[in-house]
Amino acid sequence: MINKRRSTAVLVGLLAATAMIGPGPAGADDETGEPAAEPPKVELVLDVSGSMRARDIDGRSRISVAQQAFDEVVDGLPDETQLGIRVLGATYRGKDKKQGCLDTQQIVPVGPVDRPAAKAAVAGLRPTGFTPVGLALRSAAQDLGTGSTARRIVLITDGEDTCAPPDPCEVARELAAQGTRLVVDTLGLAPDEKVRRQLLCIAGATGGTYTAAQSADELTGRIKQLVDRARDTYTATPAVVGGGTACDGAPLLAPGVYSDREAFSEHRWYRVPVRPGQELRASVSVALDRPVNPDYGVLLRATAPDGRELVRGVDAGSGRTDVVSAGLRWSAAEEEDAASAEPTPGGTPAARTVCLVVSNSFAARAGTRAEPGMPVELTVDVVAASPAPDGPDLGRGWVLLLLLTVAGLVTGLLAGLLTRWWVATWREN
Repeated sequence: MINKRRSTAVLVGLLAATAMIGPGPAGADDETGEPAAEPPKVELVLDVSGSMRARDIDGRSRISVAQQAFDEVVDGLPDETQLGIRVLGATYRGKDKKQGCLDTQQIVPVGPVDRPAAKAAVAGLRPTGFTPVGLALRSAAQDLGTGSTARRIVLITDGEDTCAPPDPCEVARELAAQGTRLVVDTLGLAPDEKVRRQLLCIAGATGGTYTAAQSADELTGRIKQLVDRARDTYTATPAVVGGGTACDGAPLLAPGVYSDREAFSEHRWYRVPVRPGQELRASVSVALDRPVNPDYGVLLRATAPDGRELVRGVDAGSGRTDVVSAGLRWSAAEEEDAASAEPTPGGTPAARTVCLVVSNSFAARAGTRAEPGMPVELTVDVVAASPAPDGPDLGRGWVLLLLLTVAGLVTGLLAGLLTRWWVATWREN
C-alpha cells in the first residue's frame, strides 16, 4: 500500500463527511467523524545471524553497533510510542537449515517500553544462525496487530534472506495487499548489491524507505528518525475501497483517505458528491512495488457522469522513484451549478456527482507478476470554493469599443506632446 509514502507523497486536511441526499458515501473515519486516537506502534526487527559478527563498521562488529543504536533509540523514545523488538537468527546454533529458518522471536512485546528491560534484552544478543527475513516480517506484522493506527516495522539486516520461501519481497506485497496501513522501512548494514535490491523491494512494496548505514551515527540517527516518523504519518488506517469499471455504479466517497489496488494499464472509477459553492480536491499515489518499464505514468481526471472531462490532474513530483502521484482541484462555475443542480425538498441545491478516474500506463517487465494490482492511495476532500478575485469589469460590446478608442486617443496625444517637447529640447541644446 501506499504510505502514501510515501509520500511522497502531502495529504490535505480532511473534513467530516457532509450530509447528502441519497445513498450515503463511504467514509474513511469512524462514526463520530474523528480518527481514533491511538498511539503510534513500531516494531524493530534486528538480524542476529552469524554474519553480524563482521567487524567492518568503525572497526566494530555490526551487532555491537546495532546494540548501541538500540540503546540510544530506547533512551530517547517518545513516551506515547508503543515499541516492540523482534530478532531473527538469534538462538539456533546448529546446521539444520529447516530448523534454523524458524528462528525468530519477539523479545520485547509491543507496548509502553520498559527501558531497562528492553536494553538488557538487546545487550544479551549474540550472532548465531540463519536469516529468515520473510518469516520475521510476517511475524512482526502479527505482533503489531490491527487497529486504526499506522504501524511501522524497521528492519535492520546485513544480508539477504537465506531461508526463502517465504520470499521477503513477496511477504511485503502480501502485507500491503491486506489493506492495512503497515510501512516497512529497511536499513542495510553491508555494502552488498543483492542485499540492497532486496531491501529496496521490501520497502517499496509497503511505501517505506531504504537506507544504507555505514557508521554507528548513521544507524542511530536513522532509527530515531523512523521511530519519530511514526508520529507524523497517518493517525488512521485508510479505508479499503474497490473502484468501479465505469462511473455508473462506482463507489460513492466522502472526504477521507482510501486504499485500493489497480492492475497494469487499468482505469478505476469513484464518485464524489460536490455541492454548489464547494471545491473538490483529490490526489492519488501509486506505489511501484515491483519492476516496471521506464515509460509509465499516473493520470487523475474528474469527469461528469456523461463522460465529459471537467479537469485533468497534474503530476505531483515528490523526488521519490518508488511512488508516482497526481492531484487536481475542481469547482463548478456558479451559473453551471445553478443550471445543473436540482433543489432538494428543503430548498437547498442538491449535490452533483463528479467522477474521479485513476488511470495508469504501467507495463510490467518480463517475469514480473501482475497480481495483486499496484497499491493505490486516494485522498478526497471537499471544501468551500475559493474563486480567484474578480478583475476590473471593462464592459462589453460598444461600451468596450468606446473605452478602447478613448484610451487610444489619449495615449496618442500624450505621446505626441512628449515627442514635441523632446525634439524642441534637443534642438536648443
